[in-house]
Amino acid sequence: MTSIAARRPFWQRLFFAVPVFGWILKDYHEGQDANIWYHIITVVSLWLISGLTFGIVGIAIPAVMAVPVMFTLLILISRG
Repeated sequence: MTSIAARRPFWQRLFFAVPVFGWILKDYHEGQDANIWYHIITVVSLWLISGLTFGIVGIAIPAVMAVPVMFTLLILISRG
């Protein structure tokens, strides 16, 4: 296990060390391809539970928070 971790670049080892998101991405990177679908289903389920718990605000706030991420992605795509 340590030989695999030693071969990774520093940025990848640092990114995979982040507690929640790094573990998920490491599992997707080294595991099966179906893991990304499990993650997507989990995120959508949590969003729906938030909507059931807090109402329309629980649905709207995550969508509004995703706007800067989408703008950044659109800018990066348009730059080439």
